Amino acid sequence: MANIVITPMTFKPVYELDAEIVERKGIGHPDTICDYLAENLSRELCKWYISEYGAIMHHNVDKALLVGGVARAEFGGGEVIEPIEIYLVGRAILEKGSKRLDAHELAVESAKRWLKENVKNIDVERHVRIHTKIKPGSKDLVELFERFQKKGEMPLANDTSFGVGYAPLDSLERAVFEAESFLNSSDMKKEHPEIGEDIKVMGVRIRDRYRLTIALAFVGKYIKNIEDYFQKKEAILKKVKERVEGIVGKEVEVFINTADSKEENSVYITVTGTSAEQGDDGQVGRGNRVNGLITPYRPMSLEAAAGKNPVSHIGKIYNRVANLISQRVVKEIEEVEESYCYIVSQIGKPINEPQVLDVSVRTKKDIKAIEEVVRKIAQEELDRMPEVWKGFVEGLYPVA
Repeated sequence: MANIVITPMTFKPVYELDAEIVERKGIGHPDTICDYLAENLSRELCKWYISEYGAIMHHNVDKALLVGGVARAEFGGGEVIEPIEIYLVGRAILEKGSKRLDAHELAVESAKRWLKENVKNIDVERHVRIHTKIKPGSKDLVELFERFQKKGEMPLANDTSFGVGYAPLDSLERAVFEAESFLNSSDMKKEHPEIGEDIKVMGVRIRDRYRLTIALAFVGKYIKNIEDYFQKKEAILKKVKERVEGIVGKEVEVFINTADSKEENSVYITVTGTSAEQGDDGQVGRGNRVNGLITPYRPMSLEAAAGKNPVSHIGKIYNRVANLISQRVVKEIEEVEESYCYIVSQIGKPINEPQVLDVSVRTKKDIKAIEEVVRKIAQEELDRMPEVWKGFVEGLYPVA
């Protein structure tokens, strides 16, 4: 395909720069909650459409807003005084033939189910109110979606946008990802039920110095008093430090809740395990990219993948495929040390015919020696692109 371009990386690797910053927001962060509620709603819509119509219909439910509540957290318990308000907004086919979808009921039930499974200390009946505004899509975009669907042809891009990806993760990126994943793991929660799901990790590297600053929403009902709080925090800190250093093979400074003050009796505790109960609001697209990280020193797309339809919305599809291509290039071509991928669509054109697909590679060999192998990988992923939706519907591809 003429639009596939293979280019050499001529710039210095991120991991060799004097400074680097990486961030990850955990599953209980208000922004991540919004991402996953939007994505969960899209998945439920897809399943309903397939069941009732035999195919996924046009929808984009990629707008969600979380308005924090009011809570009084204290050692041994506390209470939520005013509930968290969640707004799920978007466009979807609600009626076709004799079948009509109750989008409000579907959205509310799917959101409650996700919250129960992922934010353990939230009482979804008392602590959360869910509002929905899901309306039919614009005539032109619905017709564009149905144009290829009726003919059984290649899906047509419903936007002109781009997706990016890269591989592999470097040491700081792995440290940040692992720190949050470890803290939110089921094994760690069994040992330390006081760990809430709202965890944010900010990683900074200055030359060979690694530092992780972690904001961790402790759950007050599992902590007796301030002495118990600091003892538990220190125990958790030691475990995170040991885990991360074992992963990256480097010394890592770790800090948790650096605004805590024993003298002022001021610490980060919550009722529900998320700052959404009072301290913070949330919105789709403000958190992790599709690889689970926020990486200002790497290529990033500002597209919010969560909630977009997985069939033709390239703001979702291209970001995932760009990462898949980069990962395959690094894994399958021994000579490639690093790979970036950029893909740009054109609205109304087949999704697997981008305006350009640029794969940048870092290799010590002449790029001509591997160019055709890279091109073959890129073309294979383009050919597979019409099937990518299955990975999103089955929950195999994360969006945050």
